[in-house]
Amino acid sequence: MTLSPARVPATGVRRLAATLYGYMFLDDFVLLYPVYALLFTDTGLSLWQISSLFALWSITGVLLEVPSGAWADAVSRRLLLWLGPLLTAVGFALWVLVPSYWAFALGFVLWGARGALGSGALEALVYDELDRLGAAGQYARVMGRARAAGLVGVMAAMAVAGPVFAFGGYPAVGAASVLACLATAAMGARFPENRGSAGEGENWAATLRSGLAAARGDRSLRGAVLLVPAVGAVWGALDEYTPLLVRETGVPDALVPYLLLGIWTGATAGGLLAGPAERLGTGGLAWLLAAAALALAAGALSGTPAGLGLVALAFGGFQLATVLADARLQHRIEDTGRATLTSVAGLGTELATVAVYGGYAVLGAAAAHGTVFALLAAPYLVTALLLRARDATARP
Repeated sequence: MTLSPARVPATGVRRLAATLYGYMFLDDFVLLYPVYALLFTDTGLSLWQISSLFALWSITGVLLEVPSGAWADAVSRRLLLWLGPLLTAVGFALWVLVPSYWAFALGFVLWGARGALGSGALEALVYDELDRLGAAGQYARVMGRARAAGLVGVMAAMAVAGPVFAFGGYPAVGAASVLACLATAAMGARFPENRGSAGEGENWAATLRSGLAAARGDRSLRGAVLLVPAVGAVWGALDEYTPLLVRETGVPDALVPYLLLGIWTGATAGGLLAGPAERLGTGGLAWLLAAAALALAAGALSGTPAGLGLVALAFGGFQLATVLADARLQHRIEDTGRATLTSVAGLGTELATVAVYGGYAVLGAAAAHGTVFALLAAPYLVTALLLRARDATARP
């Protein structure tokens, strides 16, 4: 039977989306996530050594973020998407086979390199393939569901890690994590990539220069690049402190994971709403950020388990806004330099996230976690005001 022209693109979109959702789920279905800090402590690392590992992880991502995006534009994006998980698999294997500070450090370097290889390349590949199929308008919906699939992977890993750890300890969760990375690489190799002559004849340095020149010369594009870190950095950093916020409400430690699952259920729901919400426009995005910021502040300051429902609502709003900001950026980028410019936005997010970590450390020394969460909602109100002002200026 011959497929009609209308069905061919629809089938291609479904195949792309299914591959993407599987890739995102497997990439976050890592059983080491909930226990690797315990592994470091049980190996005898000091708090300073553990903090230095996190810093090394961030620095690796910062240094490689933009060059890897330019490389993705110059060569194959699919190549980077299956190569990256293999690097993480090697790192996780080192952690459980030869647990030591230097093995952990090398693992974090490989993990940071993996994150940089995928950042920019994934978004660019998905957008260009959807565009080729005449479905670029579905990007926000597809990516929103993909991010939700990743969060489901995180929650599934949290649920499974306990029994697996009880059965076989660190070697068991390590082996399961390596297998998840290998499965992610296999899924990455299934991505379609039909770029034709795109990227041919250019080295990564030339691609990097052309991408950055495009951002400098286009005010709208530059604003879209800056919006990504403005939306994604703060709540992405606060994610690391949510267990402390939950514990501060006075619940027993045994209930903390369940309340965290509630918060991440809210974030998952936000990703699933990205398709219908893309019609919000600049003004609607401003109201979304303002509402989420107020919900975060109110929920955090309540100091009660019930208030965490507002935090979950806020995280859902921020996740939705993050997907929408990415979609706005992709729609403004020309074909050339897509991964490069997406990586520039990712670099901004990495740097802003590090700044939030520093700010949290300073504020947390003098205030409760709920107060710090509320204070860090303020940047979203500022971003919302700037978007409202821009929207008002753009109207005739």
